[in-house]
Amino acid sequence: MQRTAPRLTRILACAAVPVMLVVAGCSSDSGDGRSGATGSKDKASSSASATPSPSQTTKAVEPAKFAKLPAACKAIVAKTTSSLVPKAKTKNGTPAVSSDLGSRSGCSWNGLDDKGVKGSQYRWLDVSFYRYESDAALGSGQERAQENLAKELAKIEATSGAKKLRTATATGIGDEAKSVAYQLRKTDEDFVYGSIVARTGNVLVLLSYNGAGYAGADTPSDKTIMSGAVKAAKEAVAAVAAANK
Repeated sequence: MQRTAPRLTRILACAAVPVMLVVAGCSSDSGDGRSGATGSKDKASSSASATPSPSQTTKAVEPAKFAKLPAACKAIVAKTTSSLVPKAKTKNGTPAVSSDLGSRSGCSWNGLDDKGVKGSQYRWLDVSFYRYESDAALGSGQERAQENLAKELAKIEATSGAKKLRTATATGIGDEAKSVAYQLRKTDEDFVYGSIVARTGNVLVLLSYNGAGYAGADTPSDKTIMSGAVKAAKEAVAAVAAANK
């Protein structure tokens, strides 16, 4: 009967300790008065080991390489845009709508080069930028950009109706890049597409260039479209570094 009170006190104390600590410090009760002191020491030791240190709870991530994005409509030089889209409706490009230009921006050019009885050539050029911050919970900006590169690439490869789709590694464009070439039938014409998905540091660059021949004009070749896409993508990637000097 003399052991009832200490035993009850001990049971109540164990009930208030987290489960992982109960196993360590309160799993046995010999009824010996000395075991109470030993159990307290065990619980204190378990509590200390179970509490993570600041270094354990805060994941160190690599700082984001780039802090800002270039002006999208100026990221590709005027000489290049006028060459790729000869008769652009808006020579300086049409900026994409964005609520946060520091994280995402874009610009596009499109136009129809009418050659009379020889037909017409249509061209479209589009570039988009996405910047990712480093986050302890989500990873570094570079890692996040890598993850989204894979996602954006998968979206392009899943283009409905795409024919002769080919994906390849694009060398000399940023830290890593992929090119996707394909053809798409729309408005009763065959369009040829060249898309580049590139990463430079924590920034993702998406570029698409496509064209078609109207009124009997020849369909542009895959080589012509892809070489134009690569040229524009290289300039867009270089613009990111220039904007952060």
